[in-house]
Amino acid sequence: MYEFLLNFHSIFRYAVMLSLLFSIGVAYDGYRNKKRFTKSADTLRHWTATIAHIQLIVGFILYFKSPIISFFYSNYELVSESWNTIFFAVVHFAIMLIGIVILTIASAMAKRKPSDELKFKTMLVWYSVSLILIVIAIPWPFSPLSERPLIRY
Repeated sequence: MYEFLLNFHSIFRYAVMLSLLFSIGVAYDGYRNKKRFTKSADTLRHWTATIAHIQLIVGFILYFKSPIISFFYSNYELVSESWNTIFFAVVHFAIMLIGIVILTIASAMAKRKPSDELKFKTMLVWYSVSLILIVIAIPWPFSPLSERPLIRY
């Protein structure tokens, strides 16, 4: 089960990033061209947050079941200089959590804004901040902090 969730989490990150990029694009277009915040824009706002929440839940399960994290907390002094372990135990977890919290708050704020322009602006700004944080915390294969492939099999 752990291996399946790890693979799912690895692949599902692309759904999170694509939905965020698409939402940011729609928000930019809507804000720039003073469009109406339609039902489809609202649905996109909602599903972007939902996709991110699914990823977060899977991430939580992996975090609390991970042998790397268990080893980190039981042998902190041994691994305190292992950037790969610290990355997953602290950096990845904290920044992703902050990114999803920002996304969640932004989604709720956009939903409640009084004008279409403010709804699009809220999505544009805060979804962009969330995307930046998420991209920073992804364990890219070229990152000096972690060594993970783009897609796991």
